[in-house]
Amino acid sequence: MGNFGIWVLTICLIFQSGYGFYLPGSYPLKHVVGNYLSVKVNSLTSIDTEMPFSYYSLPFCNPVEGVKDSAENLGELLMGDRIENSPYRFKMHTNETEIFLCQTNKLSSDDFKLLTKRIDEMYQVNLILDNLPAIRYTRKEGFMLRWTGYPIGVKIKDGYYVFNHLKFKVLVHKYEETNVARVMGTGDAVEGFPSVGNKGSDVPGYMVVGFEVVPCSVVHNGDLVKNLKMYEKYPSPIKCEPTTVSMPIKEGEPIVFTYEVTFEESDIKWPSRWDAYLKMEGAKVHWFSILNSLMVITFLAGIVLVIFLRTVRRDLTRYEELDKEAQAMVNEELSGWKLVVGDVFRAPSNPALLCIMVGDGVQILGMAIVTILFAALGFMSPASRGTLITGMLFSYMILGIAAGYVAVRLWRTIGFGDHKGWVSVAWKAACFFPAFGWDECTMSLGFCSLFWSYLLWFALKYLWC
Repeated sequence: MGNFGIWVLTICLIFQSGYGFYLPGSYPLKHVVGNYLSVKVNSLTSIDTEMPFSYYSLPFCNPVEGVKDSAENLGELLMGDRIENSPYRFKMHTNETEIFLCQTNKLSSDDFKLLTKRIDEMYQVNLILDNLPAIRYTRKEGFMLRWTGYPIGVKIKDGYYVFNHLKFKVLVHKYEETNVARVMGTGDAVEGFPSVGNKGSDVPGYMVVGFEVVPCSVVHNGDLVKNLKMYEKYPSPIKCEPTTVSMPIKEGEPIVFTYEVTFEESDIKWPSRWDAYLKMEGAKVHWFSILNSLMVITFLAGIVLVIFLRTVRRDLTRYEELDKEAQAMVNEELSGWKLVVGDVFRAPSNPALLCIMVGDGVQILGMAIVTILFAALGFMSPASRGTLITGMLFSYMILGIAAGYVAVRLWRTIGFGDHKGWVSVAWKAACFFPAFGWDECTMSLGFCSLFWSYLLWFALKYLWC
């Protein structure tokens, strides 16, 4: 058996002994009834500006155990995500209403100005439960629209109102060992799945497959919450009307935050829980436009190709019929593109710049192809935050090999086999286009993040080019 056969046999054995896995980047998490579900918060974002802000930069309620950052990868940090814990918590499959969260301190002048400014800039609060962002449904002109997160507040005429009561709905699906095993590929791998709680695997549990939020602006009685502690029941019923607002923001006045949560069993399976975030209305119209554009481009390209082939064929037939003397006589009559036949393989005036641009272009194109391929296969799913940016960075660094090779290879071709100056071309291909830049920002990278970024840039990029 040759070396090729040994390699094929080794690969087959590896695939035979390997376990199947779930591509989107996370696995089903079993929650036993009564166990706590912790809600996390991401950075405040806006559709009007690209600047993210920390959730706790505004006068919101803080968790009892203090604010703690969640573990994040390089992609999340570069995207400006800052995932932290929040005071919101639920009990699995336990409906709760009128839950008191906190009463903030009296709004200072700076807090009031900052809060109203964020409302004017249309900032959204992004909550996360079991890696699912909170989604909000609104109806407009007969269409149901989906939004991730909810606005901090709203401005009506000259008044500002804050959404201080949240109505959550958690969609759950019953945890079944057979279904999970089918998703993951093998039944043996189910033994490694985590289960929240100390109870055995025979205890029924649920998986979170949806997370919805309805923000409301409700006026609370400050005297009723003076002696209340976090998570205690609010003394009076709370009526949540999304279409009306009643809690104005006033300088020198505190804000009372409350919430309620309901659980609803859903037929949504675990692999399909991201469909609500990925669906887009009007997909048929988009496909029709794409097909229409492709047909027009194909038709026009066909016409140009036919004209070009006829012109070239006529010229070739004409040249074959001419002898050398006749050809010399008609050289003066040639015009247009025929005059550049002798200039095609002439060396450019700046060959180094051409080689560098071609090499870096191959690197960027390869990065795009690899990223799209892995994203289509599910390895860079939105279920795994920051994976897309991280994968793009690593593929870009690794494909520095292709950039250096193509640049040097083209340099050798232009120089008719001469290797002189190839080191300079390789170095320029590594550092000509990409570079670091910084400016004022609301988020900052830690020392470790900066260290890994510079390491990827200086070490891997230069080494492989």
